[in-house]
Amino acid sequence: MSTKIHVAQTGPFRWEGIPVLAYKQDGGTHFKDVTRQVLFDEGEHHDTQLRYFEIAPGGHSTLERHHHTHCVMVLRGRGRALVGGEIHELAANDLLRVPPMTWHQFRATRGRALGFLCLVRRERDRPQRPTAADLKALSASPAVGAFIRY
Repeated sequence: MSTKIHVAQTGPFRWEGIPVLAYKQDGGTHFKDVTRQVLFDEGEHHDTQLRYFEIAPGGHSTLERHHHTHCVMVLRGRGRALVGGEIHELAANDLLRVPPMTWHQFRATRGRALGFLCLVRRERDRPQRPTAADLKALSASPAVGAFIRY
């Protein structure tokens, strides 16, 4: 994250001085081929953080839920997102809101990366992963069961 007034783009979806980070600091096998960049981390006057996530072709984010809301804008690529019990097709310039305590997961299509901005509260709770009972309930819908990766 930069505190500069202006940060130049150095390449496609890369910005000067902003590192490309691992998606989750603790690692794990519950996601595949995801990176993040923290673009704005305004703790002094605002309580928000703007992040850019990129999911490689065929990759997916963690299936999780938490108490904070996600506000997402797709910048490039195509993919799908599970939000609650619904699967949404995603394309560039689409907006997606993930309400609090709603199961969600993002997946990129096989042939293209999915890149999106995500606005969240700076101070937020840790994600909750589904229990066996949660997975069973989610999988009661055949479409959702086929979609999720865990």
